Amino acid sequence: MHIRGDHAELVVGGRLDVRSAADARAALHTAVDSGRGDLLLDLSELDSWDATGLGVIMGVHRRAGRAGRRLVLRGVPPQLQRVLVATRLHRILAIEGGLAAEALPRV
Repeated sequence: MHIRGDHAELVVGGRLDVRSAADARAALHTAVDSGRGDLLLDLSELDSWDATGLGVIMGVHRRAGRAGRRLVLRGVPPQLQRVLVATRLHRILAIEGGLAAEALPRV
């Protein structure tokens, strides 16, 4: 897992899982605490995440809200979009450009 960027925009790549969660959490919390306005989290280089990684994202979302900021996800890979829809987290998280039609449930 790698994270690069600053307090306004970060790119997360590799695997966001139980092994990388502590480092990711620390880096993302630092970014939230040291900036203002929206925090853009680009996930286009993210290969996979597990439940722990999803928990990190939700924790950063809550921390950003308490700091008067908004976490915005960009470049969410299709398989991860489906996870967000299945867990209904797409209703809570801000996703730049919305979700792909194939990720949304059929009515």
